[in-house]
Amino acid sequence: MARPTVLLWRRRFAEAGLTALTRIEEGRGRKPRIQASKVEEIVQATIRTKPPGQTHWSCRTMARAQGVSSATVQRIWDAHGLQPHRVKTFKLSTDKRFSEKLTDVVGLYLNPPDKAIVLCVDEKSQIQALDRTQASLPMKRGRAGTMTHDYKRHGTTTLFAALNLLEGKVIGSCLPRHRHQEFLFFLRKLDREFSPGLDLHLVVDNYGTLAPDGGQTN
Repeated sequence: MARPTVLLWRRRFAEAGLTALTRIEEGRGRKPRIQASKVEEIVQATIRTKPPGQTHWSCRTMARAQGVSSATVQRIWDAHGLQPHRVKTFKLSTDKRFSEKLTDVVGLYLNPPDKAIVLCVDEKSQIQALDRTQASLPMKRGRAGTMTHDYKRHGTTTLFAALNLLEGKVIGSCLPRHRHQEFLFFLRKLDREFSPGLDLHLVVDNYGTLAPDGGQTN
């Protein structure tokens, strides 16, 4: 920087110490063109209102409603961390025993019993078994790996899987149907996977399958 600037700040520091380095002299700096009240009005309108017939404000709709430029709205939103176009979802459990079940599950994860294995079990039904109509070509120098855009279906399958939290290992089975028989088959497989001297603790959600009479079992 220029020599006069250095001399100016050295003189201010010598006269008033560190406070002189943080004080902005009158007449310096760009004057704000948007009043603080207008900024607060835009922030409150963004948080508490919605434009007629729309789900959220945009920079342009807010600018027209407030009589400012869209760039001004964008700067205000950035400064206050506002993003009206983004929405997060949440869901609260209505189960009266939710706290009790949550404590049991978290307790198993954080402090599993001695001589026991904790498995997180889940299933996914109606998985389409797809295959490409032609064999894919591997990647080579100067060319990416290729595959056909079309595919053929080979029916559906149901995946049963258990995550071993201790080892980070997944034990899975793909079975043709989604009934209680298949679920019991998978549970027997898990029983055979581990030593008889170990207790198995399974964390399972509400599993619904078809009973032999066509009804629903949970």
